[in-house]
Amino acid sequence: MTRVWKWNRPVTVREVLEDLQRERSIAYTTVMTVLDNLHQKGWVRREAEGRAYRYAAVSTRAAYAAALMNDAWSHSDNPAAALVAFFGMMSDEQRRALRDAVRIVQGPETGDTVSDTGAENPGSVQGDGGR
Repeated sequence: MTRVWKWNRPVTVREVLEDLQRERSIAYTTVMTVLDNLHQKGWVRREAEGRAYRYAAVSTRAAYAAALMNDAWSHSDNPAAALVAFFGMMSDEQRRALRDAVRIVQGPETGDTVSDTGAENPGSVQGDGGR
């Protein structure tokens, strides 16, 4: 998927193969099988182009990562504890990104934000991951 996302356009098996071969030796059939598996799982769509296919990602890398996080969180027997543990693993930069994301999701009309210093305003989520 990384190679498909990298170009942000439909790609052929040959293009992915040539890109991968810059780093290691890999067979055309291996790349073809992986892209076919991704298609079967619904992660990429494909369109015929002559005798080949062009593959394109169904979702963005960010949407995929969000779905993974949501899936992991929803399978926890204690979602709040899982979030606290996850936030505790974050770097300062990641926590700043989280605060920015919360601001975007909440929107300007709520007034519930976390200040740049990490201090909470009433009704906001804790911006520093509980630290």
